[in-house]
Amino acid sequence: MQALHKRFEDSDKFPFSLVYQDTKSPQSELPDHLHDWYEIVYVYSGKGTFFINHSFYEMNPGDVFLIPGNTVHRAFPDELTPVTSSAIFFAPRLIQPMEFGESYSLLRCFEQARKSKSYKLEPSQDEHMIFSRIIDVMNEEWMNELPNYRAAIVVRLYDFLVTLNRMGLPEMEQQRSSSTEPSWIRSILNDIEANIGVSEMSLSDLSAKAAVTYAHFSRVFKQYTGMNVSEYILIKKIMLAKEKLMLTDDTISTICLACGFESESYFYKKFKLITGMTPVAYRRSCR
Repeated sequence: MQALHKRFEDSDKFPFSLVYQDTKSPQSELPDHLHDWYEIVYVYSGKGTFFINHSFYEMNPGDVFLIPGNTVHRAFPDELTPVTSSAIFFAPRLIQPMEFGESYSLLRCFEQARKSKSYKLEPSQDEHMIFSRIIDVMNEEWMNELPNYRAAIVVRLYDFLVTLNRMGLPEMEQQRSSSTEPSWIRSILNDIEANIGVSEMSLSDLSAKAAVTYAHFSRVFKQYTGMNVSEYILIKKIMLAKEKLMLTDDTISTICLACGFESESYFYKKFKLITGMTPVAYRRSCR
């Protein structure tokens, strides 16, 4: 099954949403999915596993997860002690640039997460209390719709992002994955990431590189990513195409080739299937 492209309602021009203290269950969780909005997940209790981009993380009380836009992710709550968490969603345009003599954006923490491929933070007890309180206030404003509640929510979101940026992202590799992850899976996922648009990668080639049988590779890969190899590679190509459509003025033809698609017609077909929009319409929506 291909990753689901989740869409948010933005009819009122306030690109923000909050899911407050929601207890998860394996049956109700979305499959592998991505969305244009940024997401912050704060864990209150319970345990589980989070798959983000191509890394696996244990979910524990107090953990914060940063999910940049257009990043494939999926939560796997524990059956017996499911995770209770809050999720903050917002479009990046909600964070307006401010010129105060500082050289970085409040979205830097997401940029760091994407660059380092490390999406988990473990706050201190003081930071834990700050995040919990900010989310509580956001929810009060969101539910009660007091005068200027939208401005109040944005102020709290800025406060949250300032604290996240001051924390920085951990660079210790052991914080990424659960111990149950096969030793070869990360190497293969890194290899796919590095070669998207550069070379074609077949299941037989990848299983040979991992030094496991074709059947074992296929079964374990789907177990840990929720997708088969061809679906996973396609999603990665679409994510790269979306990034180029947003950040460059390259022609559709150039982007098609750079992302490893065999033809423009195939590119258009798959892009619309996954995003619900043509490449041209997607670029227009981002400008």
